[in-house]
Amino acid sequence: MEDTPYSNSNERRNQGRKPIIMMLTALLANYEVGRIFIDSGSSADIFFGEVYNQIQLGDIPLEKVNISLYRFAGEVVQPRGMILLPLMFGIRTPRKTCILKFLVVDVFSAYNAILGRPTLNAFQAIIPTYHMKIKFPALGGMGEVQGDLLQSRKCYIGVVRKG
Repeated sequence: MEDTPYSNSNERRNQGRKPIIMMLTALLANYEVGRIFIDSGSSADIFFGEVYNQIQLGDIPLEKVNISLYRFAGEVVQPRGMILLPLMFGIRTPRKTCILKFLVVDVFSAYNAILGRPTLNAFQAIIPTYHMKIKFPALGGMGEVQGDLLQSRKCYIGVVRKG
């Protein structure tokens, strides 16, 4: 079988264990943040209030927003506000950083953040979920972020039990 740009090593690693959801760890505002859910169906990037409160962002105020978000069951959520934060993909070079608009919401979530289409477009990301990776163009070549299969399964089980 011919190698894909995503490498068959992940295919062997994930053999028989299909990913349920795509999750990863990234550097958000210079903090290593895990349990980040990649949702290509989301039209917004979300940062959950509990995590926002824990991270020391200094004097960065939340910008007021006049929008509503709709959860899966149709429940309406009003964001606390919006904040611009740097997000870095990639541990080794090549890496890439983009400044992104995050809506801060105060609701329970098994995740710390949700990265939707705005982030995926900003990074020009390719997301082969079977391989649990995100690939993106960066200075010096193609960058890559490896998803976390174990964390994905734990969060999925937590959401199913909570729901």
